[in-house]
Amino acid sequence: MASRLHRRWLHAEPSGLEALAMEQKGYRRGSFQSSTSDEDMLEIAGASLDFSMTDDDPPLDREMGGFSSYNGGGMNGTSTMMDFLEEPLPGVGTYEDFNTIDWVREKSRDRDRHREITSKSKESTWALIHSVSDAFSGWLLMLLIGLLAGSLAGLIDISAHWMTDLKEGVCLAGFWFNHEHCCWKSNTTFTDRDKCPEWKSWSQLILGQGEGAFAYILNYFMYVLWALLFSLLAVLLVKGFAPYACGSGIPEVLSAAAAAGVSVAFGAPIGGVLFSLEEVSYYFPLKTLWRSFFAALVAAFTLRSINPFGNSRLVLFYVEFHMPWHLLELVPFILLGIFGGLWGAFFIRSNIAWCRRRKTTKLGKYPVLEVFVVTAITAILAFPNEYTRMSTSELISELFNDCGILDSSKLCEYVNDFNSTKGDDLPDRAAGPGVYTAMWQLALALVMKVFITIFTFGMKVPSGLFIPSMAVGAIAGRLLGVAMEQLAFYHHDWAIFSGWCSQGADCITPGLYAMVGAAACLGGVTRMTVSLVVIMFELTGGLEYIVPLMAAAMTSKWVADAIGREGIYDAHIRLNGYPFLEAKEEFSHKTLAMDVMRPRRNDPPLTVITQDSMTVEDVETIINETTYSGYPVVVSRESQRLVGFVLRRDLIISIENARKKQDGIVSTSVIYFTDHSPPLPPSSPSMLKLRSILDLSPFTVTDQTPMEIVIDIFRKLGLRQCLVTHNGKLLGIITKKDVLKHIAQLANQDPDSILFN
Repeated sequence: MASRLHRRWLHAEPSGLEALAMEQKGYRRGSFQSSTSDEDMLEIAGASLDFSMTDDDPPLDREMGGFSSYNGGGMNGTSTMMDFLEEPLPGVGTYEDFNTIDWVREKSRDRDRHREITSKSKESTWALIHSVSDAFSGWLLMLLIGLLAGSLAGLIDISAHWMTDLKEGVCLAGFWFNHEHCCWKSNTTFTDRDKCPEWKSWSQLILGQGEGAFAYILNYFMYVLWALLFSLLAVLLVKGFAPYACGSGIPEVLSAAAAAGVSVAFGAPIGGVLFSLEEVSYYFPLKTLWRSFFAALVAAFTLRSINPFGNSRLVLFYVEFHMPWHLLELVPFILLGIFGGLWGAFFIRSNIAWCRRRKTTKLGKYPVLEVFVVTAITAILAFPNEYTRMSTSELISELFNDCGILDSSKLCEYVNDFNSTKGDDLPDRAAGPGVYTAMWQLALALVMKVFITIFTFGMKVPSGLFIPSMAVGAIAGRLLGVAMEQLAFYHHDWAIFSGWCSQGADCITPGLYAMVGAAACLGGVTRMTVSLVVIMFELTGGLEYIVPLMAAAMTSKWVADAIGREGIYDAHIRLNGYPFLEAKEEFSHKTLAMDVMRPRRNDPPLTVITQDSMTVEDVETIINETTYSGYPVVVSRESQRLVGFVLRRDLIISIENARKKQDGIVSTSVIYFTDHSPPLPPSSPSMLKLRSILDLSPFTVTDQTPMEIVIDIFRKLGLRQCLVTHNGKLLGIITKKDVLKHIAQLANQDPDSILFN
C-alpha cells in the first residue's frame, strides 16, 4: 500500500512526467542541481540573482576584448576547448543510483524541452506529430499505470485466494483452482458446497482420511509448511526487487499510482484520489488531481473487467446494508471510535518500541530469520482458530456480512422464527450455539491480531497495515454489534429501545458495527479522516452510513491525538531519521535565516569554488576532502559574491572527461565558469571551461528572511537546502536538517539527538 512514508521525501512537485526520459541537452539557465546523499548536502533549487555591482567588486564575466574568443591553450594556443552546451557529456545532469531526484530542477528542464518541441512543431509534419505525442504522453502514462495497477491487483487477488486455500488442500480437477472455484461444478447440496469431492485436504490426499488426530496434525503441519514456503517466496521477491524501489520516483506518477492502488484495493476510485491527496502527495495541483483520477478510473475498470472474485465486485468484502441506523446508535459508534483511537495509540507505541529494538540490537542483522520466526509463530497460533486460519480479507468479508437466510456461517446461526419474517429482511433473533462459539473464537482472534500485528508491521517483507488494522476493528465492531443485537432482542422494552426497536423488528445490523469499527481502528493508526470515510462509503455504496463513519473516524483521531500526535507513518519517519518537515505543524517563532544558517561562529568557513582562479588540482582536492554533493561558486574568496552552484557529480565527470579527451588539461590547468576566459601568461596550460554545468539560479534567501517563510519554502518546494546571502554576498547555507534541528531546539529538545539516516 502506497503509504505516507513515501510521501515524506518525494514532496510531489508538479514536475513533468517525461523528466526521466528527456534527452540530456547540457546546461540550461534556470536548471537545478540535486543530490540525495544522506550526508550534509548542498542542493539548491532555483531563483534568479540580481547583483548590483560596486567598484570594489569585479564583474561576473570579464569582457576580454581581444580575448573574447579565447578558449584555452595559452595566449597563442589553438582552440581545443570542449563546449558542453554543444556536446553534452554522458552522465552530466543525471543521478547516481539510489539518489533522490531534484524535481524542481527536472521540472524546469522539462519545461525547456516542451518549449523546444513546441517551437519546432511548425517546421514539419513529423515535428507536429512529435509535439502532439509529447503533449499526450502524460495521459498515456496514466493509462498504462491504471492498466498495470488493475491487472496486478486482479493477479494478486486470484493468487492470494489460491495460496490461502493451498495451505489447507488442493483441487484434484486442477491444482490452480482455489476451493470455491473447484466446487463450482460439483453436484453437492448448497449446505455441503464446501465439501465437494473434487477438493481434498492434505490429510485426505496423503492419509486417505479427513478426520482424526493424525489427520489434524498433518493438516496443521502442511499449513505451517506452506506458510513458511510463501514467506520464503516473499523474501526472495523483496531481495530481488526492493532495491529498485529505493530512492525517488516521479511525484506525479507516485500520486497517481497511490490513487490507483487504493482504487483497486478497496474498490474506491474517489477514495483513492482523496487518499493520494491527504496522505501521499506533498503538493497536489489540478493537473495531478485529474491524472490521478484518470489512473484510478482505469485501474478500477480493468479490475472490474478481470472480475477476480466472480461476483462483479472490485473487492471481496463489498457489502450492502438495507436497514437504516438510529440516532441512539451513535453512542456505540463513538465507543468504537474510542476503541480505535486507543488501539491506534497502543499499536504505534508498541510497534515503534519493537522496531527500535530491532534497529539497535542483533535482531536487525537477521531480517530473513525474523521473517521465518514470525511466520512460524503466526501460523502455529492461527491454525486452531478458523477465524485466524482464513485470509484476513475473507475474515473482514464475513464480519461485514449482513446475515441472510442462506448464510451458513457460525456468525449467522440464530434461532430462526420464520413466521415473523417480513420480505427478505430477517428480524433480530436470539443467538444460537454457533453465534456464541463464534464470539469467543473472535475474541481470541482479536487478541492474537492485536499483538501479532505489532511484530509483523515493519519487517523486511510487505506484511500490510490497512487490512490488519481493519480486521482488528471489524472483530471488535462485530462483537459489539452482536451484543447490541441481543440486548435489543431480550430487552426491547427498555427506554433506549422503545419507539424504534419493537419485538420482531430488524433493528441492529452487526455488520455495520464491524464496518464502523474497521474505519475507527484504521483511522486511529493512520490518522486518516476524509479519505477513510469516502473509502468506507464506497465499500457500502450508500450515503446512509456517512455519519456513523464520520463520527467513528473523528473520535478515533481525537483520542489517538490526545495520547500521541504522531500517526504510524510519522513515527516511522522519525525512527528512520528521514529529514521531513511536517506540513501540519505551524512555526510561530520569530527567528531569522541568519540564526539557523551555517557556518556558525567557530565553524570552519563554507567550502566554495571561485569562478576563474582555481586549478583542476584545487577543485579535485576539495572534492576528495569533502563529502558535499555540490559547491557554491563565487567571484572570489575576498568578495564572496555568489555566481551560482555546481554539482559534485558534474564536476567529477567533466574533469575526468577533459583529462581524457582534451589536449593540454593538467593539474595546473585553470577552471573557469565565466563566458570568457581570464587573461593568463602565454606559458599557461590549457584552461578548462565548465560554464555549461554551472547553475546560475540557485535558490537563495537573505539573512533577514524570517524562518517562518524559509520553512514554508522548504515544505512547498521540497528543498534540501538554500543559500543565504547579504547584498548578493554568500554568507552560508541552510539545510533541511538544520531546519529540523532548529525546530527541535525551540521545542526544548536536544538538537543533537535527532539522527538522520
